[in-house]
Amino acid sequence: MGHGFTRTGERVLHEGYVITLATATFEGPAGEVMERDVVRHPGAVAVVAIDGEEVVLVRQYRPVLDREMLEIPAGKLDVEGEDRPTAARRELVEEAGLYAHDLVELGRFHNSIGFCDEETTIYLSTDLGPATAQAVSVEERYLTVERVPLDDVESMIADGTITDAKTVIGLLQALRRLGR
Repeated sequence: MGHGFTRTGERVLHEGYVITLATATFEGPAGEVMERDVVRHPGAVAVVAIDGEEVVLVRQYRPVLDREMLEIPAGKLDVEGEDRPTAARRELVEEAGLYAHDLVELGRFHNSIGFCDEETTIYLSTDLGPATAQAVSVEERYLTVERVPLDDVESMIADGTITDAKTVIGLLQALRRLGR
């Protein structure tokens, strides 16, 4: 790629339920040897589901923060052979009990490039139908669905009610796409 860095190796330290933790070694442009902790992640999808003048969010417990967070429905790319749009539709059904008849990609982003290769793809859906919610994880079993007026979204981000990165990015991209 012309950047002058070469990965020379990677040693897996731990393979977990979702992530793999490794130590990667690199050689810099002048021959410097570097070691970096890296987290390998399968990637994720998320959906900004808009129903009329409301956006459908989920409030769920996040063990890493030991608190509940308000988020757009989302999940890991953890089903073998499943493409991103199919995974997004599946997650929306599982978490919110809604089926996305339309799905428009709003964009992709890397969640935390300092140490992790996770990439999230965010979709917008404005044509929703009912479906039967199917909780897969313990956290999903206890989540609650909350509908928030689109007019309240920016203030909820500004005042820290919503701090989750995919949710902030997805909501702001959706508002822009919708010309709001």
